[in-house]
Amino acid sequence: MTTAKVFILQHFPCEKPGRILDYLDDLGMDSEILSIAQETDPDVPKGDEVAGLVLMGGPMGAQDYKEYPGLKTEAKMVRKAVKTGKPVLGICLGHQIIATALGAKLQSGKCSEIGFAPIKREAKSDVFPMWTSRMNVLNWHNDVVSLPEGAELLASSKVTENQAFSYKSALGLQFHLELTPTLLEEWLAEPSLVGGMKESEIAKIRDDFKRDDVELQPLAEQVFSAFAVRCAASARAMSE
Repeated sequence: MTTAKVFILQHFPCEKPGRILDYLDDLGMDSEILSIAQETDPDVPKGDEVAGLVLMGGPMGAQDYKEYPGLKTEAKMVRKAVKTGKPVLGICLGHQIIATALGAKLQSGKCSEIGFAPIKREAKSDVFPMWTSRMNVLNWHNDVVSLPEGAELLASSKVTENQAFSYKSALGLQFHLELTPTLLEEWLAEPSLVGGMKESEIAKIRDDFKRDDVELQPLAEQVFSAFAVRCAASARAMSE
């Protein structure tokens, strides 16, 4: 019998699952990282192999199908997973892939949103239990997406209206709850991510992380552990 796994779609080497993987591991969930964005006809898992999907961030656009044809396959995987009730989680680019796969519009933002800034809670939700009306989160993106029809808007910011949304079994987060201190340092050492930034701007992100992660880590634990629980339930249901 096939053991269902959580498949993590990674688009850029240093944009790793971080805390997401920690909570999957805590429940003993099997997982596998796939990098298929540049493949024209990628070999993807069958439905009975998928307990859940995670889509990570990356520097490309969610619909850059010409240069990254595998993104079209990822969108199909999202739609299939949602249709069958499998848990789906998207971070940054992953958030945008989920949204556009469900019919949302992708466009360039008014400006790049890089660094810590507040988001505002728009609705209370079990999948994103933001317990205060505002929290500082780390954004690192240019593009933005509209809200898919039928989805619930969970959080917004001054620059980006759709910061978090849910749709059936899917949750999209435009910002980065997955970062650990170690992973953040990998980002801040990556020239393609910090190119053009001043040392003072890099230092501010590091300092803001130390300040705000005290509040964000418990939220990350709730969001990602709940996702892991749903994946485990999905795997059990398929084995019965």
